[in-house]
This record gives sequence, C-alpha cells and structure tokens, in this order.
Amino acid sequence: QVQLVESGGGSVQAGGSLRLSCAASGYIGRTYCMAWFRQAPGNEREGVASINADRGTNYADSVKGRFTISQDNAKNTLYLQMNSLKPEDTAMYYCGYLRASWVPRCPLVPAQYNYWGQGTHVTVSS
Repeated sequence: QVQLVESGGGSVQAGGSLRLSCAASGYIGRTYCMAWFRQAPGNEREGVASINADRGTNYADSVKGRFTISQDNAKNTLYLQMNSLKPEDTAMYYCGYLRASWVPRCPLVPAQYNYWGQGTHVTVSS
C-alpha cells in the first residue's frame, strides 16, 4: 500500500507561482512512476507531469516550460513547481503513484495509476 498526501494549493493571480507537494508513505519500491494530474469542474482528469525513479520526466504540452516536477527521495516527497500560472490552470491537483518496471517516460494516463491522494485545489485569477 502507498499513501499520498498533497499540499501547497491555494489562490494566486495570473502570472504567479505555487509549489505543490505530495508526501508518500508505505512501500514505495525501487521502480515506479509518480505523476501530477488535475481535474477542473466538468472536465476529465488529465495528466500534467510525471517522473520515474531515475528522475526522467514527462510533461503535458500545456505546461511545458512553466511547470517542473521533481522529487526528494530522502523525504519521499514529490513536488510540482508551477510558474507563469494561467486561469486555465485552475483545478484540483492530484498526486498519483504507479508501481511499475522502469520506463524512460512515465505515462500521463490516469487509469494506469494505482494510488491517489485526496487532492489540493489551485485557483488562478485573471
């Protein structure tokens, strides 16, 4: 079992920045994928960024150049640094974990992830 707890959401004006955190506990394993997803009201959950145990990353086109995913293995914590935020980034952000063999680029498909946090909300005003 893996438990995930997100934090760091809030309200910010367009152009601002936020850093989300996801604390993981339980058996993390040596090979895995972790990712950030988001879901706005009325929309399906979509992948934002993912990272593997070797820090290989994958980003959705909509956030490339603005968001950075990273992890602190010593703290079992996943981060999402979000810069140049736009109103369309407003959503509930979720952390996901996938126990998997090593892959160079982790997927951004929600259905492939096994464990989820409860989410943290981000609001970007214009």
